Amino acid sequence: MATKRTFQPNVKRAKKKHGFLKRMETKDGQDVLKRRRDKGRQRLSK
Repeated sequence: MATKRTFQPNVKRAKKKHGFLKRMETKDGQDVLKRRRDKGRQRLSK
């Protein structure tokens, strides 16, 4: 009997928790995006 993988990805759930709009809701989230922009990240969030 094989062991079930514990990580079951769900795009909708991930976007709701870590998406761009969710980040923009709070000042801290906006700071996260600013840091990532300053660092030169291609992808800022999900």
